[in-house]
Amino acid sequence: MNANSSASAPGRIVLLTTSHRVAPGLLSWPAWQALRSADAVLCADGAHPQVPYLREAGIAVTEASPTAEELVDACAGDRTVVVVATGEGEPALTDGLARLAGSGRVQMPELELLPASYDLPGARLLDLVQVMDRIRAECPWSSRQTHEGLAKYGIEEAYELVEAIEAGDREELREELGDVLLQVVFHSRIAEEDADAPFSIDDVAGGIVTKLIHRHPHVFGEEEAETPEDVKAHWLRTKAEEKQRSSVTEGVPLGQPGLALAAKLASRVRTAGLDVPLPQGDGIGYELLDLAARAEQAGVDPEAALRAAARTYRDAIRTAEGVTAPDHDTE
Repeated sequence: MNANSSASAPGRIVLLTTSHRVAPGLLSWPAWQALRSADAVLCADGAHPQVPYLREAGIAVTEASPTAEELVDACAGDRTVVVVATGEGEPALTDGLARLAGSGRVQMPELELLPASYDLPGARLLDLVQVMDRIRAECPWSSRQTHEGLAKYGIEEAYELVEAIEAGDREELREELGDVLLQVVFHSRIAEEDADAPFSIDDVAGGIVTKLIHRHPHVFGEEEAETPEDVKAHWLRTKAEEKQRSSVTEGVPLGQPGLALAAKLASRVRTAGLDVPLPQGDGIGYELLDLAARAEQAGVDPEAALRAAARTYRDAIRTAEGVTAPDHDTE
């Protein structure tokens, strides 16, 4: 390319995007190449978390927010300008560049969108933790909540999750999973303030990670499992080693719905190989206990079965009432 053609070349704009959820400075190699070869590096936000690390690496970063016209002019003469995008992604600048390109009156530089870092799976959980921190500190209602006060919401959200699963509503399922996740993060945030035995969401996550690894020796260890039954055997064995319970009834929450409680007790008895006859007595309670045990033995969740039957009954009631529209009960 001769000097004249080089002087008139429109150059190149690189819009560099980064994720605030990834540690600053952990950029891709193509990003570092673009930064080091650029004629100018601009960033509208002087407090951008990447800027100190770029300067430490020898990259001269100028705090500036040029208009689209000014940026095009800066690229004239075959120059490359890298724009380190702010959290909003520079919508005003990109809109301005699109208008210039659409006018047909300007020789536009080459425009490249270069992601410099990507979110890792689960990265949005960091956002949730940050939001929860702020809500706990600044919201008059959330700042006063306790584990005991929130307990009822955990139960409600779990039931709503089950309902979304049974209804097969994918959008509702996603939302209800979020509501359940909120309960975990909320309780963990409250627990940080406990003066005697504080723990954080990281402690909660670390505990379940350790438990999952220990209970899956066929994945993380040298054990082998070829069938779901093999996996269940590993799980029960390692769980028994961890808990060292004196009774199979330990760890069974008595506050759960009656049919689920009866089925869980029957499952513990069957799994342990115990011979414990069902108690005999008069009344519907003993009949329901027998039904729940029979359902568990047959691999049927009695709670789910009863809910399905109840929904059918609900639909029959609505038909008798002449109500045909879908019912989305909310409280």
